Amino acid sequence: TVEFSPFSSFAREVFAKHLEAHPPQQQHRHWAQICNGNPTNKIRGCDRYGCGQFGADRHGGKEKHSGVDVICADGATVYAPFSGQLSGPIRFFHNGNAIDDGVQIRGSGKYSTAGYCVKLVCIHPIRYHGQIQRGQQLGRMLPMQKVFPGIISHIHVENCDHSDPTHLLTPVVPPFPQQDRRWATVCSGNPTNEIRGCDKYGCGYFGAPRRNGKGRHRGVDVICSDGATVYAPFSGELSGPIKFFHNGNAIDDGVQISGSGFCVKLLCIHPIKYNGRISKGQILGKMLPMQRVFPGITSHIHVENCDHSDPTSNLERGKGQ
Repeated sequence: TVEFSPFSSFAREVFAKHLEAHPPQQQHRHWAQICNGNPTNKIRGCDRYGCGQFGADRHGGKEKHSGVDVICADGATVYAPFSGQLSGPIRFFHNGNAIDDGVQIRGSGKYSTAGYCVKLVCIHPIRYHGQIQRGQQLGRMLPMQKVFPGIISHIHVENCDHSDPTHLLTPVVPPFPQQDRRWATVCSGNPTNEIRGCDKYGCGYFGAPRRNGKGRHRGVDVICSDGATVYAPFSGELSGPIKFFHNGNAIDDGVQISGSGFCVKLLCIHPIKYNGRISKGQILGKMLPMQRVFPGITSHIHVENCDHSDPTSNLERGKGQ
């Protein structure tokens, strides 16, 4: 028999032809996730300020939107959609308001990355010059609500040649929650859903003693800083409010999510809405000021399965986006 080593001339020829037909960048033609909390680069719909899709009316129909608006919560981490060279700053409003900042990325490399050039506006980049890699942290979303109260906060994404970037933002293979049973990151800043340990108020694991040993913890406490952004761990239907303390204190709020084979209550958060559909990884709300009620505690979200089973295994597998 004749064996071909991986480095034989035959193998090299086959590999070269495959590489020519499917260069590395072409194997994932869509761009990477741009904003933390929006894994599919969902585009803003319509609000009282207008619509986020490419070509939407601007200035009373006298102009058209030359980019798309990728949903992004104020203060969220922003990532590079592709590898390239940074340049900036980009001033979109030219008035120095709180969101008048941005940066341009021009693709560099042997393959199709070199064909990309995009401006990301309403963000503050960590730097305006130098190389950046696809998926690397690019900066932070600026406080759009200060300038446009009630708008769907977003990053303005505009191709340098004013073409439509929509098809590049949409993943080639959309996520299917039923194929991935892992829950998403619940709290910004805690990508692995780390559970609270023990402090002077008690411990955060499932079944920990409560009420001087007379009760048991029926959920788990996912570490979350006061004021941090909270995300939906899976797709489902919202219902609430859920009042855990029943005393109206500063953290007596929460919501339930039912769907994808799961049902869970997330407490000590203020959701953006109490009813309706929500998708896995979508912004759910904000962590409430737990330090006001329990000074010195490890601030956390109380996560409790509706059937009082242990949610730890689902949270431990959370990887974030």
